Amino acid sequence: MKSLCLYFKIHQPNRLKRYRFFDIGNDHYYYDDFANDEIVSRVAAQSYIPMAETLLSMIENSNHKFKCAISITGIAIEQLQVYVPEFIDILKKLAATGCVEFMSETYSHSLASIEAPEEFLRSVKAHDDMVRNVFGVTPVTFMNTELIYDDEVALLVKNMGFPAAVTEGAKHVLGWKSPNYVYCAASAPKLKLLLSNDKLAEDISENFNNPGWDEFPLTADKYMRWIAALPEEEQVVNLVFSMDTFGTFLPAETGIFDFMKALPRFAAELGVEFSMPSEIVRHLKPVGELSIPYPVSHVDEARDVSAWRGNSLQREALDKLYAVAERVALCSDRKLKQDWEYLQSSDHFYYMSTKNKADGASHAAFSPYDSPFAAFTNYMNVLADFLVRVDEQYPDSIDNEELNSLLLTIRNQSGEINELKKEVESLRNNLLHDDETSLPMVETPEERKAAEAATKKKK
Repeated sequence: MKSLCLYFKIHQPNRLKRYRFFDIGNDHYYYDDFANDEIVSRVAAQSYIPMAETLLSMIENSNHKFKCAISITGIAIEQLQVYVPEFIDILKKLAATGCVEFMSETYSHSLASIEAPEEFLRSVKAHDDMVRNVFGVTPVTFMNTELIYDDEVALLVKNMGFPAAVTEGAKHVLGWKSPNYVYCAASAPKLKLLLSNDKLAEDISENFNNPGWDEFPLTADKYMRWIAALPEEEQVVNLVFSMDTFGTFLPAETGIFDFMKALPRFAAELGVEFSMPSEIVRHLKPVGELSIPYPVSHVDEARDVSAWRGNSLQREALDKLYAVAERVALCSDRKLKQDWEYLQSSDHFYYMSTKNKADGASHAAFSPYDSPFAAFTNYMNVLADFLVRVDEQYPDSIDNEELNSLLLTIRNQSGEINELKKEVESLRNNLLHDDETSLPMVETPEERKAAEAATKKKK
């Protein structure tokens, strides 16, 4: 029986306000709260809420036979908790069904996996802790920012204890191979790989509302017949979508939600089952190894990382940001650490891309800036102020090793002080206990004097 796994990605960056050169050193708040509120609320109303409710109805109407996976970033959870808390409540209901697996990823949808490995490990842990605290589930399968993956990322993911990762079924990597199998990483053979089937995913995301498509209109029974007709040995199909595709890019009036609701019925008729990624990993063995020496991703026709680091503007911004990764990791300033998370979002670098439609890119359509250079200028002004704040805490004149040594000494001393405080508190409690037990409890001065006299006679 074929397994079909649907993945829905949810991410919203903290958008930056217009930040001028003259604001550097004077204004330490970088975000456009009005834009964040408006965009998150609108997308939630159009897409997130109706799609999540659709998933709930698919689970209930199929007697819990429908299953899927959701990948939501930490900073998206933060914003939704503030602006659209009712959507978080629906996600909690989905988690409680046991039919939705929440994926592990970076907290801020960052590029740390290819820029700063230590920061990558910290970010993944922070994300998974938040998912556990908010939804009561622990992520067990990994999906990186926009499915970014290579052999080095495989080692990091495996060392974190994940049995499997989802990545791009890129043609230039697979060649003649099909994405509809479970593979394993060449650099970490115990790490299983689940590959996205872009063709079948794009039949929905790109062509569902395209009258010029030769298969238009797409119906649920036709779509499930395509999947059921795949070669018998191809046992798993992974389809990765941005959740805002449903309701925003494919509006409700196109019939997209009705299409989704009909999928479980036709899947059951054709012998196709819905699975969560962890179930696929448990039941299927890899058919071979995949070596991916250069990073692949889910974005643009190139399916590489040039969307974020393909020009000198992007590389300069990334280099300056991650040059202070170790210093930020050592600090305890809560606001500085929060800004560090928000400034890492891959969106900021995506807006700086100079790729065009001829490259299969659509960067300008998502950017709030007039040009890539405007995006770069605004980000670098913000980053300049952020770097000043980092330098105020940990000056460049102190190298990282020396700084680490000093902080370790301070923390050790702090630990010793805390232990001494505990000893003092323990001794104080013992003394108080001794005082209380040496005399009986009395209510009047006369009774107390009599009790003291009786105690002296005993001695």
